[in-house]
Amino acid sequence: QVRLVESGGGLVQPGESLRLSCAGSGFTFSVHAMGWFRQPPGKEREFVAVIDWSGRSTDYSDSVKGRFTISRDNAKRMVYLQMIGLKAEDTAVYYCAAGSEMATIYTPNHWGQGTQVTVSS
Repeated sequence: QVRLVESGGGLVQPGESLRLSCAGSGFTFSVHAMGWFRQPPGKEREFVAVIDWSGRSTDYSDSVKGRFTISRDNAKRMVYLQMIGLKAEDTAVYYCAAGSEMATIYTPNHWGQGTQVTVSS
């Protein structure tokens, strides 16, 4: 059974940092591109970041570039999203996703259930 389980969400103040984690199981984690998406309140789900199977190539949405960093540990079957300088507009449910390759991460094979990130003073 394929599972992607996110953790690390919570309530933080503007300017603070948070690290999200996603644990994958039930599929060949090391050959999949992994991505993070988010869905702000009342809005559509949007792309945040993606990393290729090796961890050597990454891409980010313009809204998070320079503040968020995606990384992975294939031995642990984990993908991470380090977020710094958080803003109120980063408030969303964050989802982990697994795709065949970076170019097709927008139509991933698997989704996690999401973790809430709230940025508020």
